[in-house]
Amino acid sequence: MNTQEKTRLRERRKFRIRKSVKGSAARPRLSVTRSNKHFSLQAIDDATGQTLVSAFTVEKELKGKFKGNNMAAAKQLAVILAERAKAKGIIAMVFDRNGFRYHGRVKQIAESLREHGIQI
Repeated sequence: MNTQEKTRLRERRKFRIRKSVKGSAARPRLSVTRSNKHFSLQAIDDATGQTLVSAFTVEKELKGKFKGNNMAAAKQLAVILAERAKAKGIIAMVFDRNGFRYHGRVKQIAESLREHGIQI
């Protein structure tokens, strides 16, 4: 299976998930995006279309903390997002895995957020 086919299949999974996953101000949608090198986590209020809280591995303050796109980086980034969300009063989110399978790094993000008091 080539890269274009994998991307097309992931996009189809993503649209199937997004039909049922909606975020609000009280319970925003946590969008997880991963690439081969980086992670991106965003808590999005779909009613207004605004990002409430975000954490990226490419941010200036986080750039030197991560060694690649691995499980430890996923866990640390989830901890950072949990702290930022709690500071804004967000304690519950709807998990949007963005078409990625729920295992490995994506699963580690969800479990780490739960450990730090965010309801998913």
